[in-house]
Amino acid sequence: MSRARQPPLVTGISPNEGTSWTKVTIRGENLGTGTADLVGLSICGHNCLLTAEWMSASKIVCRVGPAKDNKGEIIVTTKSGGNGTSTVSFKLLKAEKIGILDQSAVWVDEMNYYDMRTDRNKGISPLSLRPSNPLGIDIDKGKVPLKDLEAMFSGVSGEFTSENFSATWYLIENHSVTSFDQLRIAASNLKKQATKKNEGSLAYVKGGLSTFFEAQDALAVIHQRLESDGTEKVEGSMTQRLQNVLNRASDTADTLFQEVLGRKDKADSTRNALNVLQRFKFLFNLPLNIERNIQKGDYDVVINDYEKAKSLFSNTEVSVFKKVYAEVETRIGALRSLLLDKLLETPSTLHDQKRYIRYLSDLHASGDPAWQCISAQHKWILGLMQNCKEEFINDQRVGLGAIALDLEGDPCPSAFSRIRDTASLKKGGSLRTSRHSTWRYETPQQVQFVEKLSDVVIGQLPNFWKLWISYVNGSLFSETGEKSGQVEKSKKNARQRQNDFKKMIEEVTHRLVKLVRGALLPSTLTELELRLYGGWESKTELTGPWLTQVIHTVRIIFEALVALEIPNDLLQVIQDLLLELRHHCLLVTLHHTTEDVKRVAEKEDWVIDNEGITSLPAQFEQCMVQMLQSLKEPMDTKPGEVNILQLDQDQASELCVDIMKVFINCLEQLSTKTDRDIDTSHMSVDLASTKLFSGIQEDFCPTLEQRLLIILSNCQYLEKHTFLNLAEHFEKHGFTGTEKITRVTVRAVKELDESLFDAYIERKSDPIVGSLEPGIYAGHFDWKDCSTPTGVRNYLKEALVNIITVHAEVFTVSKDLVPRVLTRIIEGVAEEMSRLMQCVSSFSKDGAIQARLEIDSLRDAVASYLSSESHASFKQALEVLPQLHSGADKKLLEELLNKFKSSMQLQLTCFQPSNVQPVKR
Repeated sequence: MSRARQPPLVTGISPNEGTSWTKVTIRGENLGTGTADLVGLSICGHNCLLTAEWMSASKIVCRVGPAKDNKGEIIVTTKSGGNGTSTVSFKLLKAEKIGILDQSAVWVDEMNYYDMRTDRNKGISPLSLRPSNPLGIDIDKGKVPLKDLEAMFSGVSGEFTSENFSATWYLIENHSVTSFDQLRIAASNLKKQATKKNEGSLAYVKGGLSTFFEAQDALAVIHQRLESDGTEKVEGSMTQRLQNVLNRASDTADTLFQEVLGRKDKADSTRNALNVLQRFKFLFNLPLNIERNIQKGDYDVVINDYEKAKSLFSNTEVSVFKKVYAEVETRIGALRSLLLDKLLETPSTLHDQKRYIRYLSDLHASGDPAWQCISAQHKWILGLMQNCKEEFINDQRVGLGAIALDLEGDPCPSAFSRIRDTASLKKGGSLRTSRHSTWRYETPQQVQFVEKLSDVVIGQLPNFWKLWISYVNGSLFSETGEKSGQVEKSKKNARQRQNDFKKMIEEVTHRLVKLVRGALLPSTLTELELRLYGGWESKTELTGPWLTQVIHTVRIIFEALVALEIPNDLLQVIQDLLLELRHHCLLVTLHHTTEDVKRVAEKEDWVIDNEGITSLPAQFEQCMVQMLQSLKEPMDTKPGEVNILQLDQDQASELCVDIMKVFINCLEQLSTKTDRDIDTSHMSVDLASTKLFSGIQEDFCPTLEQRLLIILSNCQYLEKHTFLNLAEHFEKHGFTGTEKITRVTVRAVKELDESLFDAYIERKSDPIVGSLEPGIYAGHFDWKDCSTPTGVRNYLKEALVNIITVHAEVFTVSKDLVPRVLTRIIEGVAEEMSRLMQCVSSFSKDGAIQARLEIDSLRDAVASYLSSESHASFKQALEVLPQLHSGADKKLLEELLNKFKSSMQLQLTCFQPSNVQPVKR
């Protein structure tokens, strides 16, 4: 698509060479249709558009800028024609500076042009045009501090343009290490400069001598004419007549041209006013521009315009300018108030806070806006934390709803459910992330409170700390023109307020800790602190898993603050809080585990496996292991933390021992319950299983003797396996005093084992032992007068059958208990037989054979379960009997003994397992 006009073409420039800021006239073709059409003008590569004044399509007037190139083209760019070309070039000359005291034959343009938007605060004062080095030698500044020079030379100055100029000061400051030869050269340079100035003045006088002589001659002629005409005449002196003539001429002229001149004066006045308005339109339009830019939020533009106006008109004596500038100051004052309100407004981002602080600093606002912002943020954070607590305390509706929901469910959740809730927790995670929309009602309010408090602290404190760091290192003002003054001022203010800010951080951390203590550890606060930070008395106490979640949250807060490089001494209170929370969690978890163990024991189903063990020991072990797993995070020692087990190892060990003893007591209570006390609603029996008791029906309920055997079997398993496994778990999780825990619990379970074993033996052994004596003397049997023995009598067979019954009952539960139980029962039977034999005064021959037959039969039948006590008892019984001397008697005894074994072979088989070993006690 072609343009409507041809590209601009520059064909001439006048002058074609000059220094920077030289006013030039550019001529050519197609230089634009107007000011708005002119969009670019560069001379020697420097943009001169800002000073360009479009005159016509063939003429543009502008000033040459400080370009880098010495010679270059003149390029004009218009909207209608695009980028132009040039057939001529401009040569940029190096400007020779003319001092304010130097004579010049031309008018020196003192215009000081600079771009206020890009570099406001770098205006050049007229004094900067003075010679920078009057001595003409290299300046070699020494290391004498300015303060020392001011102290030595009070009342004078080292500036050579000052009325109180001190040459000594100037030399010490700029040439303290300059050699003497260089100073002699400097003195020679000064003399040459003075001679040059004198010669220059004389040259100006010589060049104008003819003018001076002509003026002198004219003055002399006038003087002579006045003296010759000094006589008074009628018309008066010549001067008087001349004055009258001039007055009449003036009156006539006024009459002729008064109206014209009046219009001319009015036009000139209007023209001058328009020129003033045009020349200073920036100032007159500034109040309205400030208002518009404030509404648009262009605060940078407002500040730049204000700085420009301040540098040009702050010290003006023109009343109109003063009035307009006062209006500008009023608008800027309103802007300061607006920016301060925005700065102190909460919430706000760190970026906005820094921006407003820079604006207020550039506008020279009173006070210290940065510190005001820090103080406001501090109060706001404290208010957020306190409001967070009040929100939960006053939210009775939600609290009551949560309590009602808890009452509908399990009022005391077991360790299994608590562990399941915490199993999904990972580092950096939150219960909130894995919960559905009813999380608020499921999670205790204390946990919700700590979570929200964490959000407040982690969300606000980092920006608060970063704002302080920016205040300390001065980076708040790094984007402004004052690269040293404001930065140093900021650092100085920060040093003075360092203790105040430290108190602010301490107040925030202490408030955080006290709010958490009020919710979870109220006993650690004073009565006054409880009024301020408490109010959770109506809430239920947290369980171990919820305390673990709180510990996880507080650790996240601590790690976030450590990452900010906040000094450790300011965070010590959080470390102390974590230590107490971990210790509290440990104790609460152990106490709750005690209750869980009781509930586990109450759900004993009495179903045994092949080893005679119910699920109770495994459930107990699982409960303890899950307790230790739930304590993994609280007991885990992070960098800088203290091992809570080492802190109070005795209490933890005692609580673990108490849990073990509670379980052992539960076992004891299970053994003493009557049949009516046993709850069979939770029992499940596999009728096809060979592991169960013979004859068990669907409504199975173990007898007291069966319960004793099952618990005895469980006790042995606890002693040999469960407690040892738990000891390994305790050591794995860092518990100290594991030996003590194991020793005490093993001793307690052994005591229970002995007690239950004695109770069972008493119930089974006493009837068998008690039946021996009546059975022996049944039918008025007499050892002195008895018939020839024909076999073992029935009482002994009945005793063996009863022992076999006990064997079957024990074997059904646990074959490992059989040797222990039978050995103990047989000890009682052997002891009773020995006693009965010793009570007989005398035996007949047949009586001796009968007694020896029965004792040998009993001993041989239970030989596998004889202990040393049993052997001794049988030996004592046999020693009482008369010895058999005849071979016939011995043969008879042997035949009868074989007969008994043959007839009772099936029944006695249970006493002869290949792997049975007698138990020695």
